[in-house]
Amino acid sequence: MNGRTPQAAAIGASLSGATLLVGVLYGLPVLRIAANRLVVGLPFAAADLPGWTIDAAAGLGAGGLLILGAVRGRAGAGLAVALLATALALLVQALGAGAAELIAGRPPAVRASLGSGAWLAVGVLGTSLALAIRASRLPWLGPAVLGASAVLGTLAWQAGSLAALSLAVEYEARREVVGAALGRHLLLSLGAVLLAGLVAALLAAPRRGRGVVDLAVSGIQVVPAIALFGGLVALISGLLNAAPTLRDWGFSALGPAPALLGTAAYLLLPLRRGLTAALDAPDPAVLDAATAMGLTPREILMRIRLPLGAPILIGALRVALVQSFGLATLGALVGAGGLGQVVFDGMAQFAPDLILLGAIPIVLLSFAADQALGVAEAGARRRWPA
Repeated sequence: MNGRTPQAAAIGASLSGATLLVGVLYGLPVLRIAANRLVVGLPFAAADLPGWTIDAAAGLGAGGLLILGAVRGRAGAGLAVALLATALALLVQALGAGAAELIAGRPPAVRASLGSGAWLAVGVLGTSLALAIRASRLPWLGPAVLGASAVLGTLAWQAGSLAALSLAVEYEARREVVGAALGRHLLLSLGAVLLAGLVAALLAAPRRGRGVVDLAVSGIQVVPAIALFGGLVALISGLLNAAPTLRDWGFSALGPAPALLGTAAYLLLPLRRGLTAALDAPDPAVLDAATAMGLTPREILMRIRLPLGAPILIGALRVALVQSFGLATLGALVGAGGLGQVVFDGMAQFAPDLILLGAIPIVLLSFAADQALGVAEAGARRRWPA
């Protein structure tokens, strides 16, 4: 058996994380300067960046990791959150300032992209920050940090602190395209969740044939997404050939229809299971007592089943919404647009920063949805404990 105590294990893990953070910042390139957007470019280490900001980011990040492992309780976790969030902000600022310094006086086509050391450092700090927020056991802290990060990022962007980075250059060149793609992506994702929710509610009503429905809904999960989307294109195309008048109403085999239907099909499983578990959450004795008191099935549903099953239902919605943001990316393959179109355009042009320009908003949307619904789920569990 391992004789290490949980405290010693936590300290060891935090020490390893701090060592990793310092190692990737000073042992790997944090920026790459290239003649244009299509070439890899020359690496530049943290020591090549001007000022002391990146050193402060490394020190604060390592300190936050050590405190997270060594100091238990909310106080230690809260201090770790403050240090790690500050380190992350300083790192981003240092990378922006360093990029501006390194490309100053060079031709306009020169690009400064983030190196492997920067990406790994952001990953270490972001993961550690999430662990610290979780250790604090404060449901509001995650959304608060996310909101503060969004405000600071917006201010830094408006001040031009990040304008020299290749990602910022790509965004400025495609501001309207990315904005339209983001709006389309949200419509596809939220529309798929709404459609899947309505179908799940209809399937949850009848008790007969539940096994067959569960088998069909579960079977969809083993079908590759690209194959399902392609099959839906073929199916809708055949339907349009059989009923050409549908074309006059705006229906098309390519576009949002197959993407919406395909994404909703994958979301049926978590939403159906969540809804079924939520409706079955109340104790049978409670339901019998409600029936004996004269409550109608509708009143039992609205006043007992849904309130007591709300935490389960919100948890299922949380899973489905995060899943929908990722699946909607593939909608670009069938002409639905969205952020996936930006990602695939970057792949076609061999432009990594253009790929990231589409991928990063998807990650941020998923994280924001997970945090927001996580807070709602925790609030529902406190109000209606099982």
